[in-house]
Amino acid sequence: MDDKLKRLTEKKKKLDSLKPLKKDVFYQLEEWLKVELTYSSNAIEGNTLTRRETAEVIEKGINAVVSGKPFKDLLEARNHADALDFVKELSDIRKSHQFIAEEDIKDIHKIILLGIVDEWAGVYRQVEIFIRGSNTEFPLPKEVSALMKKFIRWLQDQQETHPVRVAAEAHFKFESIHPFRDGNGRTGRLLMNLILILNGYPMAIVRNEERANYLATFDSARNHDMQPFYDLIEESVGRSLDAYINAAEGKAVLPGLMGETTQSEGGNLLKIGQLAKATNETIPTIRYWTKEGLLKVAGLTKGGYALYDNSQIDKAKEIKHLQDQQRLTIAEIKAKLGVRRISKL
Repeated sequence: MDDKLKRLTEKKKKLDSLKPLKKDVFYQLEEWLKVELTYSSNAIEGNTLTRRETAEVIEKGINAVVSGKPFKDLLEARNHADALDFVKELSDIRKSHQFIAEEDIKDIHKIILLGIVDEWAGVYRQVEIFIRGSNTEFPLPKEVSALMKKFIRWLQDQQETHPVRVAAEAHFKFESIHPFRDGNGRTGRLLMNLILILNGYPMAIVRNEERANYLATFDSARNHDMQPFYDLIEESVGRSLDAYINAAEGKAVLPGLMGETTQSEGGNLLKIGQLAKATNETIPTIRYWTKEGLLKVAGLTKGGYALYDNSQIDKAKEIKHLQDQQRLTIAEIKAKLGVRRISKL
């Protein structure tokens, strides 16, 4: 077991020792997670609802007053929240991920597409599918049923592997089959969370702000490098564990869930997602500028992720200004800023 998985195991043991959580605290955290999971999972797939609008739909249903948004987006929010409730109910029935059945996955998907494209809901695709902007090839329709049965057998055999790794790999394997015409991403993330819940872990959120990196890790995994994908999922699980532990101990919950750095992970230093948000840039852009030596890493988290000090906010804005206003190339910006070597990240 690698160090990251060991840390997750230790965090789970700590959380288990603090249970049961106070009912009001547990309820509020679960309700917040429902909104965040629904918002993020749908937004990754192109849903236009904001977090606040998503919360409004979950609370009031599709009759919620949300102006200027497609009705389909409201249905997706309602359906995902309902599917999440179903996953929690299913976890009480199945008890272990070895007992997850094909019909369970079809039922999750059926709820996801309810009222949107009913004829596709819970039905394996009969057509070839392609992802715009990607060269990924998915199995032919005639192969899907057999591959899903093979997937279920694989899941049944996972008795010695760390459950977080099982959840991550199940998500990847499911998406590689892409058994449905639509809704595969949302279904796959719910399946991953079902496996986590069945093994006593809290649900993990792949945040919309991580979308570019999330999709890039799939590309790496398809090229036989699973580690970036494992890292992203394991960090998501770690954030949720921290949130529940903090809730049990009466500490602030949201900073960890939203990716804000704690004292133990670098004091007032910023994670790459925070720096990207503070500068209105994408995470891949920040990562690229760091690799080129334009931004400096001030430290690393326990999980090995880059941390930046606040001075890099102004530095990133300066780089953007030089690019957009002065039309300088990266090489010219490096020369202007006196960058002599490439940073290692």
